[in-house]
Amino acid sequence: QVQLVESGGGLVQTGGSLRLSCTFSGSISSINVMGWYRQGPGKHRELVASISSSGTTNVADSVKGRFTISRDNAKNTVYLQMNSLKPEDTAVYYCQMRSQEMGGPLYWGQGTQVTVSS
Repeated sequence: QVQLVESGGGLVQTGGSLRLSCTFSGSISSINVMGWYRQGPGKHRELVASISSSGTTNVADSVKGRFTISRDNAKNTVYLQMNSLKPEDTAVYYCQMRSQEMGGPLYWGQGTQVTVSS
């Protein structure tokens, strides 16, 4: 059984920093993409950043220059370093793993709340 668990969310002030972690367990394809999504109140879920098994990254324009995604395969963990946080970043952040195998599965974490005070 595959499980993804996020941690690191919390309450921070504008301009502060936070690092989210997502640790996964279970039998997972070695060829995959892991990503961070977020969903604010009354908004759609949007991609924040993603990183492939080989290290290729994509970052949303809204957080470019402020957020960095990375992964440590030895620790089965993906990170999202968030700097210069703004109130607009307030959302539930979800970790996702997607197999790149054709027709392969995807998995979601339970989400972690990030709140940025103004």
